[in-house]
Amino acid sequence: MPNRPTRLLVLLPVLAAATAGIAAGQDAPYALDEQAVHYTLSRSTTLYSASDSTRPYVDLGMAEPVWVVENGGRWARVRTRDGAHGQVRSHEISNVWMRISKSRQTLFVYRGGDLMTRLPIDMGYNFFADKEKRGNPNDPDHWRTPEGTFRVVSKNPRSQFYKAFVLNYPTEEDAERGLADGLISADEFRSIVQANRTFAVPPMGTLLGGWIEVHGNGTGQRSNWTQGCVAITDGEMDALWDLVHVGTPVVIER
Repeated sequence: MPNRPTRLLVLLPVLAAATAGIAAGQDAPYALDEQAVHYTLSRSTTLYSASDSTRPYVDLGMAEPVWVVENGGRWARVRTRDGAHGQVRSHEISNVWMRISKSRQTLFVYRGGDLMTRLPIDMGYNFFADKEKRGNPNDPDHWRTPEGTFRVVSKNPRSQFYKAFVLNYPTEEDAERGLADGLISADEFRSIVQANRTFAVPPMGTLLGGWIEVHGNGTGQRSNWTQGCVAITDGEMDALWDLVHVGTPVVIER
C-alpha cells in the first residue's frame, strides 16, 4: 500500500503486520508486536504525570499514537512516540481501526489485533482499480475506491446515505501526484496538504475527486452501485457509529 504522509504513519507497521495475513487467507486474530498501540481522540488530550493525575504533563495532538503500558479502568498508563510516560483518561484513546478488502468486498473491524466483526460491503462499478481522478456519469470507470491508509476526518449523522464516515481522500500523496499530473493547481495542492495536516476535511471538488466515505444504505449483498464509496447496511452503521471516531485509521487494500 502507498505510504500516506500523516501522523498515523507511526501506526503503519502495526497495521501492516495485521494485514500481512491476507495472502494466507487469514482474518484474525493477528499476533502484533504492538498490540497495545492506541491513538488519541481529541485535538488536545492531556498526558498527566505517571504518579499524579492532578499534574498535567504535556498536551497530545489529534490521533497521536500512544502505547498502553497498563490499563487501569478510568486511567491508562501510556508512553508516547517521543518516550514520555504518563497517564491519560481511558475514554480519550482508542485502538479501533478498519480494514477494507476490495477483492473480497468485506470490511473488517479490529480492536488492536483482534477482529471484532466482518461485514459485506457494496462498492462501485470499477472497485478493483485504484482511484486516480474524479469520475462522472460519462466516465464511471473512475468512480473508484482509493487504496492506502486513510483516517476518518468527519462523521456525518445526516448523510444522504443514512450516516457516513468521511475519509481524508485526497491525501498529501494524492495532492503530490495530482500536481505532477496537472490535475490540480498549486493553490489546490496547498489546501489539500493543509487540511491533511490539521485533520480537516480536504477539498473535495478538485479533479482528484473526493467524498470517499464508508456510509449506510448498503444492501449487504456485495452489490456494485456506489461512486467509489463503501456502503454497509444501516443497522451495521448504527453498530459502528460509537466505535469509530475522527482519527480512526482505515486501511483499504486491493
